[in-house]
Amino acid sequence: MKVIVQVIEKIHSEAHINIPDGLSKDAIKQHIVDRYNSGAMQTDLNLFQVDFESISAQIVKQSEEI
Repeated sequence: MKVIVQVIEKIHSEAHINIPDGLSKDAIKQHIVDRYNSGAMQTDLNLFQVDFESISAQIVKQSEEI
């Protein structure tokens, strides 16, 4: 029997990064968003906390198997 299991978790990550001095609040926000969107922050992100939200399972009929 094949079963498809879906687990939903909320993941909290944390990064300690250096940004240029003298930026306004809006410029700091934009700098962080740009770094995140470009993928440049991925190597800096550390898993901080994972909160389990739900789990579900669906039995796959033999004719539907992948």
